Formats: sequence, C-alpha cells, structure tokens
Amino acid sequence: MFFSGDSSRKRVALGGKSSKETDARKLIEQAKLERKRRDELRIQNSKALKIQKCFRGRKVVQAERSKMREQFYINFGNRCQKVDRQASILNVIFLIPAVIDITVVGGFFTPIKKKKEDLTVYMFDENQVLKRCFDTESEFLPRLLFLFDARNIGDVSVLVETCRILHQSVRDSGDVVSLFASTNYFAQRAIVDNRIKRLAYACLQAVHQNRNQLKDQLLASPEMGDMPTVVLLEAVVIFTNLKHPWACKTVSYFSQKHAHSLLRDIVRTGMESAKNQDASRTVSSLEQVLINIVHHKVSCGPDGDGKEPETQQSESITRQIAPCDAQNKETSPSVCPNTDPYWSFSPQILSLPFLWRYFPSLKKVFSSETLIEHYIHQMAVCLHGDANVLPADISSEYPGYACLLGNMLEVAGSAFSRPNCSFDMAIDFAAASVYMLEVLPPIKSLHRGSRGNSTLNEDDMEIDEEHIVEHSTMNADLEQQISNAIDPHLLQHMVSVLFKGISLLNGLHGGGSQDKVVSAVGAMCAFLHITFNTFPVERIMTGLAYRTELVPMLWKFMKHCHENQRWPSLSDLSANLPRDAPGWLLPLAVFCPVYKHMLMIVDNEEFYEKEKPLALKDIKSLIIILRHALWQLLWMVPAKSFNLIKSTTNLSGGKRLSVDFIQHRVSVVTSELLTQLEDWNNRRQFTAASDFHALEAVDESFMSQAVIENTRAYDILRQAPFLVPFTSRVKIFTSQLRDARQRDGFARNRISIRRNRIFEDAFNKLGELSGADLRGLVRVAFLHK
Repeated sequence: MFFSGDSSRKRVALGGKSSKETDARKLIEQAKLERKRRDELRIQNSKALKIQKCFRGRKVVQAERSKMREQFYINFGNRCQKVDRQASILNVIFLIPAVIDITVVGGFFTPIKKKKEDLTVYMFDENQVLKRCFDTESEFLPRLLFLFDARNIGDVSVLVETCRILHQSVRDSGDVVSLFASTNYFAQRAIVDNRIKRLAYACLQAVHQNRNQLKDQLLASPEMGDMPTVVLLEAVVIFTNLKHPWACKTVSYFSQKHAHSLLRDIVRTGMESAKNQDASRTVSSLEQVLINIVHHKVSCGPDGDGKEPETQQSESITRQIAPCDAQNKETSPSVCPNTDPYWSFSPQILSLPFLWRYFPSLKKVFSSETLIEHYIHQMAVCLHGDANVLPADISSEYPGYACLLGNMLEVAGSAFSRPNCSFDMAIDFAAASVYMLEVLPPIKSLHRGSRGNSTLNEDDMEIDEEHIVEHSTMNADLEQQISNAIDPHLLQHMVSVLFKGISLLNGLHGGGSQDKVVSAVGAMCAFLHITFNTFPVERIMTGLAYRTELVPMLWKFMKHCHENQRWPSLSDLSANLPRDAPGWLLPLAVFCPVYKHMLMIVDNEEFYEKEKPLALKDIKSLIIILRHALWQLLWMVPAKSFNLIKSTTNLSGGKRLSVDFIQHRVSVVTSELLTQLEDWNNRRQFTAASDFHALEAVDESFMSQAVIENTRAYDILRQAPFLVPFTSRVKIFTSQLRDARQRDGFARNRISIRRNRIFEDAFNKLGELSGADLRGLVRVAFLHK
C-alpha cells in the first residue's frame, strides 16, 4: 500500500544539488580535456609535418644539386677541361667561305690572310674562349657558384682549375675588368661584383676546409703557382686588389660572412706548419691577401670614398695595391658596412701570437701612418669598457689579449718615432694598452725561474707580494716579447708625442686646451702606473727620469692644480676608477717613483746649488702636496677602503687601476719619497722641519690611538713617522714603555764584558737577549785584563 515497488519516481538529492548538474559539469570538463588533447595532437602533427617537409626538401634539393652537378661535369668537365672545348683544335686552320658574316662565329676566330677571293683563312683564338667563361653571358660561373661546396673534393678541384684559367687569362690579356665584363663594366656592375665576391669567398672556404691537408702550402710564395693553395689565394689577391673597382665590395662581403675567422684559422695553421721551416723573404700569397684586406678600411674610408692609402713601402711589398676606382665613385659608391667588432680584422688576426715573425711585410705595411692610426683607434673603441671582442684563446699559454698586446707594442715604437705622429693616436694607444695590461699577470723578473735568487736593486720598484695572484702560466717567449717591446725608446717617444706642443701653464686655463692637457696626463699616468706594477722597472726608469720631460711636466700640472684647488677627474682611463676618485692619485703614482729614482742619482751640487731636477722652492710646495695626500690616504680615507689597503687581501692583477690598488701604491711611494726628501733636508736644511708634520698628528685623539696596536695612528707612526713631530713621537714612545712596564714588567739582566774586547763581548751578550729583555734594565760589569 505504501510501497508499490515503482522506481520511476523522481529522486531528490538530499544534499541540495541535482545529480544532472554534476553529470553535466563532468561532461563539460571531459569535453575540454578531449579538445585540449586534440589541439596538442594537432600541433604535434603540424610540427612533425614541418620537420618532415624540411628534411624531405633538403633531400630533394641535394638530389637536384647532384643532378645539376653531374650535368655541370658533362657540360664543362670535372676539371674544366671542356670550358675551352675548342682548344684541342688550336692552330687548326679553318677554311670558311668569305660570304659568311664574321659576327656569326662571335669573335672566336681571327682572320689571318686571304688565299682566294671566295675563301678566307681563320685561326681559332683560345683567349676569346677563356674570356667567355667569366663573361656575364656565360652560365659557367653562376652554376659553379651555385653548386660549390667546400666539403666536396670535386667542387674544389673545379674551383682550382677555374682559378688557373683566370690566372692564364690575366697573364695573357692583363685586363681583369674586361674579363668579367667584356662590354661595359658599369652597366653590369651589380652582376659582376656579386659573382666576384662570391667567387673570392669560395676560394677562402676551399683553403680553409683543406688547410690541414695543405698546411705546407699555406705560406708558399706566388712563384710556386702550381700548388692548389697558391692558385686559390692568388685569385683572392686579384679580387681584393684595390686598383679594381670591386675590391671594397669583396672585402665588405668578407666582413659580412665573418671571413676573418676563416683567415684566422688559415693563418694559425700556416704559422704552426712553418715553425720548423726557414722564413721566406718573399711575400707569400696569404700575406698578400692580408695586406690587401688591411688596406681596405683606410683606403675606402667609412663611406667607400676610394681614398688612396698612404704607404711608404716599395712596390715589391704592396704589389698590386692601388687606390680604388675613385674616378667612378659617383656612379656606384662602395659603402663599407659597420660589422660586429668581434669579427673584424684586429681581434681575429692581430690576436695571433708572433704575427709579425711570420709576416714581416705585413708588419711594414701595417706600421704606415694611416693604417696604424686607424687600427689602434679601432682597438681603443672596441676594448673600451672591457668588452669581450677577442676570440677564444688558442691555449692558456697564449691569451688573446697578450698576443694582441705584443703585436701592437712591436709596431708602436716605429709609429711614435715619426715626427708627425698624432696626439690622438698616442691617446688611443694608451687606452687600448691599459685595458690589456690590466689583465696581464705581473712579470716580476725578465728571466723566468730566477725569482728565488733574484735581488732588487735600489732603484727597483718592489711589487707587493700580497697584491699578486697566481695566474695561468703564460708562454715565456710571449712574455719576453711584451717585456722587450716596452723599452725606454717606446716610453720616451710616447711621452714626447703626448706632451709635444702642450703648454701646461697656459693650457689649463682654456677649455679645449685644458681637455687636451688632462687627456695627455691621464693617458700617460695610467699607462706608466700599470707598467710600473707589471714589469721590472730597472730598464725603463732611468730613461724616463733623464731623457724625458715627464717629471717637470707632471710637477707643473700638480702645482697648477694645487694652487687652484681643483684636480680634474682622470677616471675615464679605467672602469674600476670611480668618478669621485681624487685627481692627484694617478699623477702621484707615477711622479713619486720617477722623482725618487732621480734623487738617488743626483749629488749635493746638483740638488742644492743647481737645483735640479726641481727648484728648492718647488720642493717645499711638493712636500706640502705629498704630506696632504699621504695624510688623506692614511687617516682620512673611509674605513672600508682603509681596511683593504691595510690588509693582505689579494687584489687581482686585473684591477691595478682600481682605486684601492692605486691608493695603496700612492701611500707607499709617497711615504718613500717624503722619507728621502726629509733625509736631504737633514743634510742641508732648505725648508722647516714642521713642513713634514701633519697638523692633525698632535691631536689628543691621534696620540691616544698611537699607543695602541692595530690602529690607524699606530700604523701611520710605523709607515710615515715624519708626519708626527719628534716631541710627539718621544711622548708616544715613553707612554708605550710605561704601559709595557706596567703590563709585563721588565726583566733585569746583567752581562760581563772584557775591556779589551768590548765590541765582541757586547755584540755576543746583547745578541743572546730577547726583545723583552732589551727593553728592561741591563747592567754591565766590566772585567779588567
């Protein structure tokens, strides 16, 4: 009655939700998941189809290229033997009816003489056939460039034979332009330039790909013209020859294709293979390619204006070097694009070790005035800000920056010795050298392995051991190359160029002249400071002191800045030197060691009577400047920097232009120079003794710290005692003795000394006592004979 068993009644969810709503939500979620899976599957299938299409397309292209290569060999021969397919019947006489128009044979036959009225005798002209294979109407060169693959031996063989035909045609006709454009070059310039630059790049690719197999031929001279490498490189010489109108386009194409990295590998392989061979006196084909390329930027200018290169070398060195086709530059100017500095000539080629040893003619050309100025400026711009523009090091023994520095220093000496050497080049050279010297590990001795037995002379600048960090061992020959290049002559010429024509007394009052003076002082001081702390200075210090005007010029600069209470910032020379660094840091870091060296050599007459190298009244002002700077560094410097200077924390050799390292060096050399000047003043007084004293050194705060170890005042008293008046030092010493007596007490000791052997007995007896015993009371009993 109450339960009929009918299950068709509507069921109600006691939870308040309908089961249909729950089922619908689940259904929607499942539909979304299914749709997402279908979308992912569709994307995967699309990617798979794209990849398959790409690889299938490559296979089809390779198959078609193989067919085209086979057809190319059928038409022209696998060694270009069919390019001049009529050459086999050379000197065969053809009898052609006179009625036939000569234009029908297209210039392949040349009339010799007439035998009859109806017949004309013609001879086949091979030169005309050879020319036609390079002409714009010929299909030979486009097909070769399209099919060429440097990894294919057959393609390389065809390219070599093509270059042989090119050389033969150039020798026969002497006109390269007409060889590629028989009618009008400027009407077909775009086609011709495109073919030539691609052909030149193909030659470099072929040499690069086979450089290890042909390494003995890489530095061969042009006289060995049968070698495949010589044939290919001589073709590149023709295509990069600046007397041809396409040279700029060709070298610019090299830059776009990063061909300098190919040249780097080729040159490196050639240099390694030539280590055990006698150096050739003739200019190799590879060297001539480098000579042509190194002229490019300067000859064409930034806008391809065809500027003539200024070289003073003989024609034997710069063979086939001539100005670009400047007379036609308005018709089709050559523009040299700005490429990534990493792929340019300087980082890729000049960073190879001992480059000039294997390419002496390139060194002579590179040393010319215009070229070296351009490339040194380029290096200064590229290296500014520690930009990583150098390729990977060849090995740990040959760091790229060290190889570049060694090559640049070798050519810089001759450049600075020229009377017309520019001021801007000296500034750029200093900037580029500083960035490379900053990461060069310190060289404590010119002779590797002699550190344990070497001793420093009096005039040697000691390189602090705590500021030397172990670096990977650099090759001894490379280290010697850099050390030998930084010689007195280089520094003398560099100082002369920077300070030539500069009047410091007048220049610091004008805007433009003032900037020039500050640039000269900053560049010279940064270069010399890092040189002093990298190399032994015994070879260069005397030349700087007595053969240059470095000390007088720096003194005038410092004196003027001190009198006007304005020191210009010299922080542009290093990214590690902050803008707020004192302007006297770098000048003092160079002036003090050089002037100290001079004071060790001059005698009393020169110093007191002749007042050389500086007048006595100037020395008084100098003492005040040095005292102020030293007190600032030792007492007023912020606590953080002071702890860095005072501690033995290793400072990296790559931060010798950091403010912490310079402050440390200036505090040392300034203290040494003031000690020496105080000694001269004690011999014959020329200034008051109080000029050496710091006024703040008599304060109670200073006196109270001076008696406590490991305080600033205590360290000042040990490093620069002349800053503290003698009476104050006596008080400090007395106070220290009193504190020590109260703290530890003094031992009482008694020694016996024979009167007839006073010195020997006193020396022996006192030597047996400790330091604490010597501070105590020592009673002496004399024994009679």
